Amino acid sequence: MRALVLGGTGAVGTAVASALEARGHVALRGSRRAPNGPSGVQLDLASEAGRARMREVARSCDVVIDASGREDPAIARDLTGVPYVDTSANTAYLAALRSAAGVATLVLGAGIAPGASTILAAATDPRPGDDIDISVLLGTGEVHGPAAVEWTAALAGTEVYAAPETAPVLNYRERRRIQIDGKARTHLRTDFPDHLLLDAAGARIRTYLTLGSPLATAGLALVGAVPALRGILAAAPHWGDDKWRVAATNRRTGVSLAASGFGQSRATGELAALAGIQAAERPDLGAVTMAILFGTEVFDEAASVTSRR
Repeated sequence: MRALVLGGTGAVGTAVASALEARGHVALRGSRRAPNGPSGVQLDLASEAGRARMREVARSCDVVIDASGREDPAIARDLTGVPYVDTSANTAYLAALRSAAGVATLVLGAGIAPGASTILAAATDPRPGDDIDISVLLGTGEVHGPAAVEWTAALAGTEVYAAPETAPVLNYRERRRIQIDGKARTHLRTDFPDHLLLDAAGARIRTYLTLGSPLATAGLALVGAVPALRGILAAAPHWGDDKWRVAATNRRTGVSLAASGFGQSRATGELAALAGIQAAERPDLGAVTMAILFGTEVFDEAASVTSRR
């Protein structure tokens, strides 16, 4: 299989390409910084020339995996007929992307949350009227690119997009104590997209975020209460480790499923790579989630997932 990885020199894009190559596939790394060569494609998605170059290269590929963070539905429309995998966690963007989907397979939200979280939530057997809580733990020791930091900061004080509640819900303001390894930790309501991606199940899905450091979680709550302070997130020190964990609990049944590992970018990249392989093999599914492509057994295939239960 031959894949074009957009944002291929970034942290997630590099992980995508490495995971594909480890499985015997060809990965072309497309970005402004990529040197033109056997595995590099220099292109700028902000320019028409770069988009033309993307379309040209994509015609010779089996799938395009977007780890650029650009979040522009026009990119997918430019690639009509080519299976496409997107790693974004932006709910409003994924809603727009889903509405723009054609016949070719378009995988929405391939990564940890959404992605691993989507698979876990779907595996709890959601039924109309169920309440499903998703816990997302992200370690504070991993350095992320500016796009990820900007996404986190931009959510502060804004409404959760298409929340299941009738009244507006604001990011980082609702708190919930959720057990992790037998210890209750404070989580903050956060606009991850699983409530949108799994809306066909008819369940009320709510996602809560906690950071590896309780102090960092408290800081995020402060930014949620006073959005004008969002600039401090970019200056926050990277203390702790790079552990991640996602879990989904169905309140009706009590079923709780979790997956965890180390290296958030690596895990996102590996899961996106696995989605890309599936998309190339099943190229005409239209818009799908990770839960359509995989059950929880996919975590056994991912070296970046160290435990699941």
